[in-house]
Order: sequence, then C-alpha cells, then structure tokens
Amino acid sequence: MRGLALASAFVLAGLTGIAASQPAASPPPAPNTHSCFFANDFDNWRAQDANTMYIRTHSNRYYRLDLSGSCPALLWPDAHLIMNIRGPNTICSAIDWDLKVSNGIHDIATPCIVKTMTALTPDEAAAIPKKFKP
Repeated sequence: MRGLALASAFVLAGLTGIAASQPAASPPPAPNTHSCFFANDFDNWRAQDANTMYIRTHSNRYYRLDLSGSCPALLWPDAHLIMNIRGPNTICSAIDWDLKVSNGIHDIATPCIVKTMTALTPDEAAAIPKKFKP
C-alpha cells in the first residue's frame, strides 16, 4: 500500500514537472488600435464585387471588407448602406459591423455579413483600381 502511494507521488511529481516545462499559452493579440476608427468618421464606400468592398474614413484611411457570402445588393446603382451601431462608437474588426444594403425607401434591406476587415497601407490604397476607390 505504501509502495502504491509512493509510486503515485512520483507520477504526480513527474506530471507536474512536464506541465511546468511546457510553454505557457500566449495571450491573444490585442486589437490593433491603429486599425480602429469612429463610426462617424466613415466617409464613403465602393464595392469591387458582391464579396468585397472598400471604405474610406475622413482621415483618408482605407479598409477592405471581405464578406462571408455574396451580397449582390452592393452592386445596385442606387445602393446605400445602413449601419447599425451598438455599444461603443469605434469600429476595429469585422465583428463591429452590422451592415445592410438598400436600394430605396420602400426596399427591404439586405444584410451583408463582414468576415474580415483589413486596414490598407498607403501603397495598398493607392493600388485600388480607380473605379473601386471610395
């Protein structure tokens, strides 16, 4: 009986040593505060296709929004965005977007779910084709 208790103690000590030698899980990266902007700084947008759109803020920062599915309403000639803001007035990532697209007052707004939001560098923004640049 005493031998079993001693063997258990050695196994427990060994497992503790293995656990201590494992590197600690790194914390998730902090949101890039440089990619955040206030919702009221949103200036203009253009859709490249039904899955991708570009936006510009008042400070001439550009972002690419990739959608989780096709949103053909973005390509309508009179399309306009409806943004619902809940909580803080900052937009930092895809989860902060609640977008719908409408073609007019009596039109039913179509939801467009943002999958990723990417802040573009000045070179990337300059490379946006003129017809898609907001």
